[in-house]
Amino acid sequence: MIDKEKIRQAIRLFLEGIGEDPDREGLRETPDRIARMWEEFEGMRSFDMKLFEEFGDYNEMVLVKDIRFYSLCEHHLLPFFGQVHIAYIPDGVICGLSKLVRTVRAFSLRPQVQERLTEEIADFLEKELKPKGVGVVVEAEHLCMSMRGAMSPGHITTTSALRGAFLKDMKTREEFLKLIKGV
Repeated sequence: MIDKEKIRQAIRLFLEGIGEDPDREGLRETPDRIARMWEEFEGMRSFDMKLFEEFGDYNEMVLVKDIRFYSLCEHHLLPFFGQVHIAYIPDGVICGLSKLVRTVRAFSLRPQVQERLTEEIADFLEKELKPKGVGVVVEAEHLCMSMRGAMSPGHITTTSALRGAFLKDMKTREEFLKLIKGV
């Protein structure tokens, strides 16, 4: 549960800590804006995973690629962002395609590391859909590397999580990787 008052206090202290005046015009409402933003994010973390059995005999790969996402690196609280590619092979049920997008949003709108984000999406879909297999690839630029530290913008970090047929069957894995590359 979001505690908006604690967020407001923390942001005000943060602004003071970096030498800013939290009472100046441009920053006066910032603590409240950030508290409302996190409250909004919390509301996007839950959704109904609607499943359809009417296509129960469909057993080929379902792929949604280039799902844009934004998250915060839990180590520096700086954004990382990019795209997620999700595929699954149904085993009796399919889900609404928007639910794949909502799954990405639900796990990305929290302080996170890309490796965990990738695993959480795959694990959730495996649990909810009970498919023959799930493949998730996440590609992202991390501002903690681009604007601080190494100060080297433009690098893309890629992580993957493969379950079931995507892990065990080389042809399925190759098909997935070719499809997300557009080959």
